[in-house]
Amino acid sequence: VQLVESGGGLVQPGGSLRLSCAASGFTFSSYGMSWYRQAPGKERALVTSISNTGGSTTYADSVKGRFTISRDNAKNTVYLQMNSLKAEDTAVYYCSTFLWFRTYWGQGTQVTVSS
Repeated sequence: VQLVESGGGLVQPGGSLRLSCAASGFTFSSYGMSWYRQAPGKERALVTSISNTGGSTTYADSVKGRFTISRDNAKNTVYLQMNSLKAEDTAVYYCSTFLWFRTYWGQGTQVTVSS
């Protein structure tokens, strides 16, 4: 299993970023996917999840209405569209999936929201 995130960077408050996570090594279309984030000095926290078909999504209250998770099963990729970014969204963002009785993580991508 390999999860590779991309798309992070520095953005001003109010700006947007789109993260991508390319998955390989498993049947992507059969598994739900999630995005987590870890801010400095804080524990890793769930941001959003999507079902294997994309028909069901959940969001942390802190990002509802601003972030959108989606997936393209033909490309084995899950996305996180982040709009109206705030300083408190600054964190390392991780793609994740749970299969074969364990959680798999990508290497993370840094998102910094600052003027």
